[in-house]
Amino acid sequence: MQPANIVPISELRRNAAGLVRQAADEQRPIIITQNGRATAVLRDIHSYNRERERVAMLTLVMQGARDIHEGRVMSHAEARKRIRSVLERARAKDARGGG
Repeated sequence: MQPANIVPISELRRNAAGLVRQAADEQRPIIITQNGRATAVLRDIHSYNRERERVAMLTLVMQGARDIHEGRVMSHAEARKRIRSVLERARAKDARGGG
């Protein structure tokens, strides 16, 4: 990842549309400073969504690791058995018109 651009908040006030375009074109975040300190980040929606997806995936991986560590595991055969049971109950409910 390339380093972020750093601009003062006064530049954001003067050129918000241009900075939004730049963030989208370059797909790099723009750090907004106020009184010389970083206070906000402007980024394009695509890279924002990609990062959210990555965070969601890492969260799931961490949950899986925690489940393994705490012994919340089952065999593949048991998982298949449970899934089949759930699907069969759902089909039966649909067949009765309860869907």
